[in-house]
Amino acid sequence: MILVAVTFFGLMALGMPVGFVLGIAGLVGIYDMGGGRFLMMAPDRMFAGLDLFPFLAMPFFILAGEIMNKSGITSNLAKFADSLVGWLRGGMAHSNMVASVMFAGITGAATAEAAAFGTTLVPAMVKQGYSKSFACAVTAAGSIIGPTIPPSTLMVIYGSIMGVSIAGLFAAGILPGLLIGAICMTVIAAFGKRWNLPKSARRPSIKAIIVAFRDSFLALLLPLFILGSILGGFATPTEAAAIAVFYALVLGGLVYRTVKFGDLYEMLVRTIRITGVVFFIIASATVLGWWMTFNQIPQAIAAAFLRISEDPQVVIGLIIALLLFIGMFMDINATLIILAPVLGPLTEKIGMDPVHAGIVIVLALNISLMTPPVGACLFVLASVTKEKVESITRSLWPFILAEVAVLMLVAYWDHMTLAVPRLLGLVE
Repeated sequence: MILVAVTFFGLMALGMPVGFVLGIAGLVGIYDMGGGRFLMMAPDRMFAGLDLFPFLAMPFFILAGEIMNKSGITSNLAKFADSLVGWLRGGMAHSNMVASVMFAGITGAATAEAAAFGTTLVPAMVKQGYSKSFACAVTAAGSIIGPTIPPSTLMVIYGSIMGVSIAGLFAAGILPGLLIGAICMTVIAAFGKRWNLPKSARRPSIKAIIVAFRDSFLALLLPLFILGSILGGFATPTEAAAIAVFYALVLGGLVYRTVKFGDLYEMLVRTIRITGVVFFIIASATVLGWWMTFNQIPQAIAAAFLRISEDPQVVIGLIIALLLFIGMFMDINATLIILAPVLGPLTEKIGMDPVHAGIVIVLALNISLMTPPVGACLFVLASVTKEKVESITRSLWPFILAEVAVLMLVAYWDHMTLAVPRLLGLVE
């Protein structure tokens, strides 16, 4: 066990990609258990980790997001959001957050949203007088709404490996995602005068709102197709993801005519790269996870938590603290795959509903996407805007604290979190 820990943290310190770190640490553990003959099981474990039908939804959702980005939907959604709330103090910051909620129902990837808004809304906010660091901070804070409101690739991963209803997780993510958007807008409104945020001279006319809604109407239908088909029981998440790709192709290629046939190659390559990285991390983490299970490490960690306290409220707090801390230093997909089998049984022991536990875990890891030093959304925004990560982080702290407050509400008020799944009959 010590050898595996030294290998894992040593390779992480050297900057090796996390997929290789997980795989090598797992191989070291397996070899230490039974020598070379045990290593023969590694390929089988890696394949078994990916041999789950719901995982097919991930590349479809990613591709749908790529197509929608290319079709210019991002700009239309931003214009509609601006027509609704752009007249408030800090109007474009509010618009950014509202657009994030709308965009969340189209693609479940925070980094895709950060990249899309980093190249469109951030320059527009800077032009209106916002500092670049604040514009990036607002975009980063809103980007995690993407993998919280369905569709969400993290929920697909968690539901697949833990045997939890993906439809239930999707339904449970709706209210927390909306709460994140609302509390971030509250932060913007509360500090608007103190930060001297710009304010529009006048409200838009009803006609301008109607025109903006008309231009974005077809894009706004996509989340309804995805959620309606899944929550209504008409399609699995994988089938709904395929429908989303088809709808996005029709919208971008035939309606808006902004997506050309030649663009498909580039979008497919990006989708393959993103999916390949995630799947490699999953496969490698499966090897390490199998070694951990064989050595009963999940049970040991659960017992250690329960030795600290058997009070469910305390255990939930410890789980959240662990996820937020590890998420600061490690890829969230890898963290989810390694810790879900550890924390899942622990949450069952303290009486948490599996869907409730899944949402708490996913939301905690989503917040890690914008926390230094390795928050993926921070680096995406720094890359596309040329702003320093340190400057973005300084402007981001009020939003991080606000979103952690939402996480606590979600964790400790299960009736609110499970209200939508119960209404739809997805949980008891």
